[in-house]
Amino acid sequence: MRRFNQFYTARIGLLRPGLRGSGLGATEAQVLFELARVEGTSASQIASALAMDPGYLSRLLAGLRRRGLVVSIPDPGHRRRMMLHLTAAGRAVLAPLDANAAALVKTLLGRLSDQAQAELITAMDRIATLMAPAPSAPVVLHRPAPGDIGWVIARHGALYAAEYGFDARFEALVARIAGDFLTDHDPMREACWIASRDGVNLGSVFLVRADDTLAKLRLLLVEPIARGEGLGKQLVRECVRFARAAGYRRITLWTQESLVAARGIYAAEGFHLVSRRPHDMFGVPQVGEEWERTLDAEAKPGDAAPVSERPPR
Repeated sequence: MRRFNQFYTARIGLLRPGLRGSGLGATEAQVLFELARVEGTSASQIASALAMDPGYLSRLLAGLRRRGLVVSIPDPGHRRRMMLHLTAAGRAVLAPLDANAAALVKTLLGRLSDQAQAELITAMDRIATLMAPAPSAPVVLHRPAPGDIGWVIARHGALYAAEYGFDARFEALVARIAGDFLTDHDPMREACWIASRDGVNLGSVFLVRADDTLAKLRLLLVEPIARGEGLGKQLVRECVRFARAAGYRRITLWTQESLVAARGIYAAEGFHLVSRRPHDMFGVPQVGEEWERTLDAEAKPGDAAPVSERPPR
């Protein structure tokens, strides 16, 4: 992370003395940009938005006031609270910085192909989402978009290798299941759901046909950052809702004894253990388990979840 920060700050010029001739340091410029973004804000709001120490911010603001770049005005609704505003001089100083920043971004992105630009923006969004202090938006379930099935395969391979030591044979199995679904499935009786937040994929599950009365739940996955939010239950409940509507009478699944969290979800959602068998299919000793649930004629509260045919933009 430190290497990335060093690379990134140097790449966009944050460490250059005087920040391109303005006489401002990087933190002072950040404060001015925040004041321009939110017209009329308090020091505490700026400290929170920029994760700055209030004492340090107070000293920095005092310097900006002395230079005539910022002014404090009493809040009409709360006389004891002072609201910060950019002065005309402050805007004049900020204008070339804003123009230079836009030009720099244009130059940096202009060297990349359209595909590389899209990958860069996606990576930036991913970093912001992973490091956000709290979820910025609700999780949405949607049908897979182009590239989502590849994501399912890649994340299963990476996560199960890291967390359980599974070898490439497990990823190959996932690829076969996902590939079969992608090339040939009945949308009236089979489905895949991708869970995402702010455009970042966080989970997946498939429901596929075994026979006319039996469905299989497969490839349930929840990213580590989204665990503990009830997403796994939401995905399983959507499978149950869909299976009931499609006319199935039972749902079966195959999991491993070591997948404690997943087993807890299945038990809580009405599945029961049918059989167990040791194996070493994925390079490490495991105990494979078959679980099953009989479907009631009526939906139970909580079985349904909102699903979009397309991923949110």
